[in-house]
Amino acid sequence: MTALAFPVAGLLALTAGGHLLLPFDGVTTLEGKIASKSEFFEDEKVQRILMKHGIRVHITRMGSRDIATTGFDGYDFAFPSGQPAADMIKNDRKSKNAYAKGHSAFVSPIVLATYREYAETLRDNGLARPRQGIGADENSPLYYTLNMKRFIGLSAGGKKWSDIGIEKHRTTNGNRILAQTSNICEANHAGTYLGLVAFVENGNSVPTDNAAADRVARMIKPTLVSQGLPSEQMFKTYEVPEGKGLAPIVVVYEHQYFAYQIRQRQQTGKPDSQRVLLYPSTQFLTEPEYIALTPKGDRLGELLASDGQLQRRAMELGFRVLDSSGKATSTELYRFLEDQGIPAPASAADDTKATLPSLPLLERMITSVGDCPPPNQTPETSS
Repeated sequence: MTALAFPVAGLLALTAGGHLLLPFDGVTTLEGKIASKSEFFEDEKVQRILMKHGIRVHITRMGSRDIATTGFDGYDFAFPSGQPAADMIKNDRKSKNAYAKGHSAFVSPIVLATYREYAETLRDNGLARPRQGIGADENSPLYYTLNMKRFIGLSAGGKKWSDIGIEKHRTTNGNRILAQTSNICEANHAGTYLGLVAFVENGNSVPTDNAAADRVARMIKPTLVSQGLPSEQMFKTYEVPEGKGLAPIVVVYEHQYFAYQIRQRQQTGKPDSQRVLLYPSTQFLTEPEYIALTPKGDRLGELLASDGQLQRRAMELGFRVLDSSGKATSTELYRFLEDQGIPAPASAADDTKATLPSLPLLERMITSVGDCPPPNQTPETSS
């Protein structure tokens, strides 16, 4: 786990532009445990907006499942990346009669990030098709729809990239075809991808009892090979040149890819046309939930859900922000991408929406597939 601190109350500080800030009086420091959404709080603009409200945050990074299965003494909030871990936290707090209040502000689909050579190889084999949106280059699409059933079949059958013609695209890779995740026992995106694969392999339905969960877990375990990269390193591996050989397809969140392309556009004047996204034909929208563990933490949760500046910045970092009715909308995000000179993906109404199993069954499957140690809930006092 990694603890990160931001400017301390009462000290002089410089902004990124070199402007001197006066000492901050009455600033409240909040302690939080955060998974992949830590980059939101690390953003300088987010920090400045929060400072205007008298809030600074000190975060401890860890995987979503670790957040949910370790103690909360001394913490004001927890911010796992998906609903399963959030439910674990709320259930545990309720059983201890401890403070817990949830807030939702933005969402992000699970996607598969890859490189053009690999996407085009899948396209050659009838597994992927361009998903063109406004402003897209027909010859160099950034987005594809991936046939999940056939992709899982290739992986389960042990097929290698060299077996399906990767050499045609001036790339050699004799490794097995699979989507790389972080450790299933720790990361929400890995557990969610497990749930997505289980849904597809179970005939587009969720296991509803222990016997079905165990059967499906045994079925999909061989296809969910993991190198156990820390979740915060997964996208960083994708960004570097070596990533193409280490993990040519990685399971990430849509907002991470959009944020990367926004940075590329700002730094180079154009998007990175060699890094592309595969949208699973069976999709799952992750819903990170901020959970206040103290009344102090609740104030930050309310800001995340209602402050216009924070919501705007979340969109600029690639998130789909919830509208006033609490529903996720991509319209504003896609308009922003187009304004930035980045093509937006087309919507696909024919995609199947995946559903995760109930929390106990999902936990049972994660533990089985990942050979995870049992959760070790640390005793704590109520707060």
